[in-house]
Formats: sequence, C-alpha cells, structure tokens
Amino acid sequence: MPVVSSLRPRPPYYDPKQWELRWHPLRGEWVVIAAHRDTRPWKGGSVSRPQKEPEYDPTCYLCPGNTRTTGGVNPRYRTTFAFDNDFPPAGTSSPPQTSSHGLYRAAQAYGRCRVMCFHPRHDLTLATMDVQEIRRVLSMWQREYRLLGEDPRVKHVLIFENKGEITGTSNRHPHCQAYGTTFIFSTIQREIQLAKHFLRRTGKPLYRAVIEQELQDGCRIIARSRNIIAFVPYFARYPYEVHVAPLESRPSIADLAGSEVDDLASVLKVVLVRYDNLFTMPFPYVQVLHQAPTDGTHHPEFHFHIEFFPPLRNPVTLKYLAGPEIGGGNMLSDVAPEEKAKELQVQSDIHYSRRV
Repeated sequence: MPVVSSLRPRPPYYDPKQWELRWHPLRGEWVVIAAHRDTRPWKGGSVSRPQKEPEYDPTCYLCPGNTRTTGGVNPRYRTTFAFDNDFPPAGTSSPPQTSSHGLYRAAQAYGRCRVMCFHPRHDLTLATMDVQEIRRVLSMWQREYRLLGEDPRVKHVLIFENKGEITGTSNRHPHCQAYGTTFIFSTIQREIQLAKHFLRRTGKPLYRAVIEQELQDGCRIIARSRNIIAFVPYFARYPYEVHVAPLESRPSIADLAGSEVDDLASVLKVVLVRYDNLFTMPFPYVQVLHQAPTDGTHHPEFHFHIEFFPPLRNPVTLKYLAGPEIGGGNMLSDVAPEEKAKELQVQSDIHYSRRV
C-alpha cells in the first residue's frame, strides 16, 4: 500500500506558543513545553552546514577495499556490510574480573558490538538511498538483532545511528552500530517497567495506546501506510523528534512480517527526505531502535518502534542540553510539537538534491 504522506491534520486545539507540562508516558516524566521562549534573543554558538562528500573516500575506514585502523581490510562490498567493532565498549575478550568495595561494584564489560555500513557509496545517506536499498538495511538490522541475541549472555541489543558530526559520529560514511550487552540500557528498562504496569492495568501495550491517541488527535502524523505510522509525539523532547512504528505490536524489528518491513522502508524514506528538505541539507539526528530484550522471556508489553532525535532547532542552532536537562533530568522544549509537525507535513517527498 502506498504511503499517505500529506495527511490533513485536524483543526489545532493548541496555542502555537504553548506553555505547559506534558507527561511522557514512555519515560514516566514531565516535558516542559515552553514555546513562548522560541523567539527569545540568542547569542550562543551556531553550527555550519555539512560539506559535500565524495562517492569514494580513500581515507575512510568504512569504504569498500580500504584498510581500517586495526589493519583489517574491508571487502569490496556492493550492498550492506557488517563487522565486529574495532573499538568496542563491550567485548567477549574484556577482563573477566569483578570487584566490589562498600557501596561500589564493578562487573565484566562483556558484550558483542557490531558496525553496519548501509551502502558502499560514501556520499549516500538513508535519505538519498532508494526504498529497496533502505529495505536491505532493515534486513541487515533484523539479522544483526538475531545474531547478537543468540548469545545467551546478551540480554539486549541496542541498534542506533548517529548521523552528522554534531551528533558525535566518528565517520561520515553511512553506517550505524549495534551493542549486544549483558544489561538493558536504562531508557529501555524504564520503558519496559512502565509498559508492564500499563499492560497489567489496561490489558493493552503502552505504545499501542500512544499510537491510538496520535491517530485520534491526527495533527502530528507525518506519514502512514497500511502497516506503519510516523508522527511527532505529543510529548516530544526535541524540536523535530519523530517516532516510526508498526501499527501492530511487535517486540522487535526481527518480528516484523515482510509486508511490514516493506512499509517501514517506504515510511522511513518519506520521513528522512522531509528531514533533509526542511533545511535543504543532510539533516543530523540520533536514530534509536527501541526493541524488547533478548533475555529469553516473552515481552507482550513491548512495542517495537524507532525514535529520531535531531539536535537542531533551526539550520544553524543546536538544541543545547543545559541545567534543566543535564542537572535536573527533565527536558525543556522551546517549541510546540504540533508546529514542528506542520513544518514536516508540508515538505516535499522528493529530495531537494533531485529536483530540476
């Protein structure tokens, strides 16, 4: 089924200069929406636009045929390519010692960490790949989730992409990473706890209820197909935060049916093209796959979804994390999610680089 990408939002029920607290049901915390601050004087730092990349970079550690820093040589791959991280934060060869003294304790940093290249071309991103190329990336994510999850010591697989230098990526080649760890990352753990409580209380997965509320409100939906939906959540913590999810509850990307994966590729293409078109440049973000643990137990409470966290407020200004976020632990947003959804809704589905 084709993606419906120009949905007509319902009449707004919000003030575009909203000033209120919104409850984040997946994190169990308040988000401060202070959109009246969006036009406050700004004398802080700014960011520069990304430079144009070549199709092949002989100095890139991830391009086909190139030598990595550890001496390994990449094959001349023609599609996706995955390998063990050369500098893993957790590994099978980490020192096995554990210790404790008083309140403090340490444990082995055991894990499996992988790097996944999306495409042999250095200058492509998910936004500029075609739908079939994105589909191959999703198949790679499914394989890697299963591969890492087969290790009996791995309790969770976190797949994420840092796009753009301002997100901290160490290489501009289109790629992401997967961390299979003996622990569950705290954001996912908190989401599981809240989802279990919600399921016991209502008999429904928590994220399914989020989707139903977004469908009812209608004004923040960016794209939708038969199986997949993309929207700016009511409780968005970042200016252009977007969630992409299957309409039916699946614990992980590996549990999606073939038609769902096809639709996911199509909807992701719409979202990512609109991101780039927003400021006519490669749009930076952190993309995180929220998936159920691989701990051998059933997780009916969990609903797989992807969350995008773009760090930009506008083409040259970062969303800085300051006192409330770093010190207080709650996000303060200077924009109304509904306004940012409208900005994305009006963007073209044709990438700006391909317009005549």
